[in-house]
Amino acid sequence: MESFNMHEAKTRLSQLVARAQQGEGFIIAKAGKPLVRVTAIDSPEPSQKKRIGFLAGRCVVPDNFDRLGEHEIAEMFGSST
Repeated sequence: MESFNMHEAKTRLSQLVARAQQGEGFIIAKAGKPLVRVTAIDSPEPSQKKRIGFLAGRCVVPDNFDRLGEHEIAEMFGSST
């Protein structure tokens, strides 16, 4: 998310509001410290956004996941495990 200092945000307010209406949120900072996040009113709340892990509990990852295909890969590259 792009950040703008207070003075720049005042100068470009109309342009920044138009960007927020199109779904591009931004941050207003003062002296480099983020103060507020600006988003459109109809943008989804953070709790409503889809997150990674939405399938938690619906699938099982095998314990040896990081070793799947290990022997086939070793054979392709001429080494043994």
